[in-house]
Amino acid sequence: MKVGSSSLTTSAGGLDADRVDALVDTLVTARGNDARETATKEIVLVSSGAIAAGLAPLGLRRRPRDLARQQAAASVGQGLLVARYTASFARYGIRVGQVLLTSDDTSRRAHYRNAYRTLDQLLAMGALPVVNENDTVATDEIRFGDNDRLAALVAHLVRADLLLLLSDVEALYDGDPSTPGTSRIPEVRGMKDLDGVSIGSAGRAGVGTGGMVTKVEAARIAAAAGIPVVLTSASRAADALAGRPIGTYFHRTGRRSAGRLLWLAHASTPLGALTLDDGAVRAVVERHSSLLPAGIAAVEGDFSAGDPVELRDTAGIPVARGLVSFDAKEIPRLIGRSTRDLARELGPAYEREVVHRDDLVVLR
Repeated sequence: MKVGSSSLTTSAGGLDADRVDALVDTLVTARGNDARETATKEIVLVSSGAIAAGLAPLGLRRRPRDLARQQAAASVGQGLLVARYTASFARYGIRVGQVLLTSDDTSRRAHYRNAYRTLDQLLAMGALPVVNENDTVATDEIRFGDNDRLAALVAHLVRADLLLLLSDVEALYDGDPSTPGTSRIPEVRGMKDLDGVSIGSAGRAGVGTGGMVTKVEAARIAAAAGIPVVLTSASRAADALAGRPIGTYFHRTGRRSAGRLLWLAHASTPLGALTLDDGAVRAVVERHSSLLPAGIAAVEGDFSAGDPVELRDTAGIPVARGLVSFDAKEIPRLIGRSTRDLARELGPAYEREVVHRDDLVVLR
């Protein structure tokens, strides 16, 4: 379940204890019991609200635009947010575990495994994970940008059976929900169902960053990864978890893929680009092969081994994304050459792929 800032805070920016308690009551009911018994459902909560919770204590009237003050507000607000959740869940004897992520934490192989192990162990021990973006340290280059997308990726990470996106509107509509004659869209079987639908933003100004656009994008990511999605308001969360036909239901459109590759495709920010010749494009896109030095035509950017890079065709169109095995400054002398020649001239460490197929995702 993902809940946004506007569902947890007052218009002045402070946490609304009654709203938090109401959400927790709903989650505990859906979970099936309190901590004295075995839960019938496992729930992961992706919660915004850290920056919003920190506004009032710092004397800020609305969400600041500059990153430094956003980070300061998150630093103050994250503690308040988790303390509020901890106290509220404690009424039922349920422990809360805080998990803060940046996209950099989750697009790299070792960090991805660590995130999975932490969440898996928290659930195994009966705790309820509360996930948020690590706004106190995230920069523009390593931010998810909105917790809707983060929620879709976390849902895939924990192999969820359902993603519930909570907003301050009850569903996706075929126009502005405040306009007479606008209709609720009860279900979406594919993104083509939304052709011609104007998806504007929704949400309380000055508090959160998400809107209906980000929620539809999150639903697209999750549905493509084999996870159905319900989009509705926080006030209807109990109905949604009970399976009642409310909100908008997004059907699965794909099957589960390798989890880390989903993070790579949707959570990473390329720090450079490699231009591929036509043969390398066919090998990467059609045969899902690794990228070898011989297929590279050009390199740009300043990146290190392990960073995400974009793979482009000769027209400059991105065709894939992957984790590169060499620093940017090393690649110019590798371009167009076979790994055998490179190993003979530079040593055996150079007889390897520039991007291994296990660290590569084709963009569609």
